[in-house]
Amino acid sequence: MTDSLVNATFWPAQYSHLANGLNDEAQQQLRRLLQASSFIGRTLQQQPELITTLCDAKALQAYLANGFYDPLRAIPDANEAQAFSLLRRYRNAGLVTILAADILGLQSIRQSLAAVSWLADVLINSAYQWAYQQQVAVNGTPLDDQGQPMPLLILGMGKLGGAELNFSSDIDLIFTYPHKGETVGGRKTVEHHQFFTKVGQKVIAALHQVTADGFCYRVDMRLRPFGDSGPLVLSFAAFEDYYQEQGREWERYAMLKARVINAQTRHAVELQALLKPFIYRRYIDFSAIESLRRMKQLIEQENRRRNRFDNIKLGAGGIREVEFIVQTLQLIRGGRIPQLQQPAILKALPELVAQGLLSNVQGEQLLQDYLWLRQVEQALQGIDDKQTQTLPADEQTQQQLLASLGKPSWPVLQLEIAQAMQRIHQQFKLVIEPEENIEPQELSLGKLLWDSELPPTELAEHIDWLAADEAQELIMQLSQFKQDCQRRSVGPRGREYLAKLLPQLLHYLQQQQAGATVLKRILGVFKQIVTRTAYLELLFENPPALQQLALLCSQSGWLAEQLARYPMLLDELIDPAQLYQVATIEDYRDRLRLYLLRVPDDDLELLMETLRQFKQAQQLRIAAADISGVLPLMKVSDHLTWLAEVLVEQLVNLAWQQMTARYGLPAGATDQDKGFAVIGYGKLGGIELGYGSDLDLVFVHQCQSQAATAGERSIDSMQFYLKLVQRILHLSATKTNSGVLYEIDTRLRPSGNSGLLAIHIDTYQQYLAQEAWTWEHQALVRARMIVGSTDLLTKFATIRQQILTLPRDAAQLKADVKQMREKLRQHHGVKQDDVKHSSGGIVDLEFLSQYLVLAYGEKHPELYQYTDNIRILDAAAATGLLTATQAQSLAEAYQLLRGVGHRQTLAPATIVTDARLEAYRQQIHLAWQCWFEEDK
Repeated sequence: MTDSLVNATFWPAQYSHLANGLNDEAQQQLRRLLQASSFIGRTLQQQPELITTLCDAKALQAYLANGFYDPLRAIPDANEAQAFSLLRRYRNAGLVTILAADILGLQSIRQSLAAVSWLADVLINSAYQWAYQQQVAVNGTPLDDQGQPMPLLILGMGKLGGAELNFSSDIDLIFTYPHKGETVGGRKTVEHHQFFTKVGQKVIAALHQVTADGFCYRVDMRLRPFGDSGPLVLSFAAFEDYYQEQGREWERYAMLKARVINAQTRHAVELQALLKPFIYRRYIDFSAIESLRRMKQLIEQENRRRNRFDNIKLGAGGIREVEFIVQTLQLIRGGRIPQLQQPAILKALPELVAQGLLSNVQGEQLLQDYLWLRQVEQALQGIDDKQTQTLPADEQTQQQLLASLGKPSWPVLQLEIAQAMQRIHQQFKLVIEPEENIEPQELSLGKLLWDSELPPTELAEHIDWLAADEAQELIMQLSQFKQDCQRRSVGPRGREYLAKLLPQLLHYLQQQQAGATVLKRILGVFKQIVTRTAYLELLFENPPALQQLALLCSQSGWLAEQLARYPMLLDELIDPAQLYQVATIEDYRDRLRLYLLRVPDDDLELLMETLRQFKQAQQLRIAAADISGVLPLMKVSDHLTWLAEVLVEQLVNLAWQQMTARYGLPAGATDQDKGFAVIGYGKLGGIELGYGSDLDLVFVHQCQSQAATAGERSIDSMQFYLKLVQRILHLSATKTNSGVLYEIDTRLRPSGNSGLLAIHIDTYQQYLAQEAWTWEHQALVRARMIVGSTDLLTKFATIRQQILTLPRDAAQLKADVKQMREKLRQHHGVKQDDVKHSSGGIVDLEFLSQYLVLAYGEKHPELYQYTDNIRILDAAAATGLLTATQAQSLAEAYQLLRGVGHRQTLAPATIVTDARLEAYRQQIHLAWQCWFEEDK
């Protein structure tokens, strides 16, 4: 940067005293640094002794050449306040020297990245050694198989693992230790797991906690096995078991960049050898291509969704795309080519060239563009020590960035960045060849209908697949939409995409022989996205996505409303194979974990919004599979139930984390065994959820202690569980941009609305045995624990068995069931087309199966083994209460009625014409009369 680019008037009042005693040259250098970085100014105010070094190029180079050292080496027994202060001040001093050398052009970006990574390694190791000794003083030393002190191994992930850390980055860490055992030589003996958990917690606090001196690093532990719900540390054996049995493709991708930060031990070699078979395959790993293609699509659709045109990391052609290019080739070929097994991009990239996987020209250009973007990123984050990759929109920050990079003007800088990102994106698109495009469509009719100024009656004559009236209605819908777009700020690019999209859409409607109703639904979606060109581009660039949109809207008004209300769901249409892929409950857990992986723990609003987006996206997939016939009825409810279970489980974990962070653990509980459970009633308990179902939940715990929780802001342990449930309800019911997660109904708890939200499991048992009404015992038939420890699960199963097998007076039971049925019917009203509450409807069959369990469960345990009606009917047939023919007919009737209920949710105006419907309802009515209207 030339002197002319340094603003001679730039000398804010708060910094003027820093120049005292400096000669003109030093003042000029200081002014240049302060103009480029507010962070440098703040740090020099706190540590003015650094000014001499920063204003002398030789001193600065000497400082960096000497390298970084352990800031706690002089006082290894420092207390927490001293240690935290020294680490943070040393971190800030180190970063400003690195940044100053960048701004003054004294080092390359390679050297800068290496220096930032070296500093991070030093600080992490320093915090670790201090935390380790703190625990040794209290709990003794863990020993390995050779009698030497056993280390906690710290895996650095991401750019830290590649020793290419950026200036103000989070750090992703994973903790593991060689083997189980107990400590020796301390005031008390503890298991290795407990010892290393405390070490890990101290390391995180030493780096992450914000004090008066700031922080060292934001520490993210979510890449560890099982994520947030997993233990903080694992032994090598548990580590290996996890990755061999449960490791996912994205975890292989993440582990490519894993590096042991404290590698000065033989155990580091053992750990790396343990992980290598998981990461790399011995053959050319083409099996990874499909999942990598999906990952690529996710990157591209996220860019479109967020319009990341100014993001040099996440935007098209950004830093992440270079990482994807390199790591994809590593993952596919690295098992056969050991030279590719490098955690560092800058080391792996030349090897890809050397092995012929990239040409010399490709490799060199990619390298130069990557280094340039990393240099911009480094300067951008150095302005205010903030983790950002978005180019600034305000002029002041733009000037700071120009000063740091030595560029003469903002347009010049923008052009250089744009050219580099364009070249990278071209390479990115070539890494995995796109699938063949669909055959060109005949668009002449669509263009005519969209572009022509002919009268509607004449245009309607061209729509030969519809009757005249409906054809004219379709033309009117199209015309009205066109007028709406003209009144709105669609913009030239938006109009261009609409002119391409509408002919394609009309062609698909012609293929499906669809009419004005379907077009109206699709245009309802279009109205929400016409001013968001990224979504129009998504549909145009992905013809199968547009086809799926047309298909789903033709089948379901409900789905069309969902897509219009939440356009982000359009991203789910990109890959039809993924859209219709049938998942398991574990898949839902994995998908949710990936959704939440990069959401900051402290951003509650984003966490809640992400959960809602996840639910909507998965419900769209389920509905699509339902409509297409990929999922039969019984499986639809299974999937909706699994989805709800996974989300409730996540709500419990999130609420628990937030509560324990504030109040500490309640008496007798751990993060692994919370002493808390959630019981699902109704459709959730019976594994029979529908699309619009709310959740009937009851919350129990097993805490009998009134002792205070273990945190600084302690409360009564039993009160903790009440607050925990309130937190869960808040997380679910708060309305965000994407609505509520689930409406949760807690009225089935003991004593209903007047009862405690969280009750002890023994109180729950006493209430059911001594105070509950018959209808509450009916509800228990369909109750199932969905979240909770093994101990509580066993207790609940025992309680349910005891209550359902109580001896009952048959006549009184019939009267109670009939009375409750009549109350429900009066409450909801009776409509003949109501498949749930009308005579011979779903509720009649549910009440019948509940009656059979309560009346005969004492004699026939098979009746209460399951909570769903189908298997209760099967058990009734097995015990002779129903004939096999009766049970089969009732089960078929129940499935048909539930299917009608699903369809009425997906397409509310649907008139059910199934000829079997009335006959099946008559069978249910006859069964009801048989058991309740005659003596039995």
